[in-house]
Amino acid sequence: MRIFQKIKRFSEERRAIRELSALDDHVLRDLGISRAHIPYAVSGARGN
Repeated sequence: MRIFQKIKRFSEERRAIRELSALDDHVLRDLGISRAHIPYAVSGARGN
């Protein structure tokens, strides 16, 4: 069952990355992230 949870989480993260990537830079800046940091923002990792 654990593999299915990992697949689901991966799919959800990819969808979130796609949706954020579709936003323009101004909106991303309003959200406090840059385009380069989208994967980190989605995964919850902190980039310095």
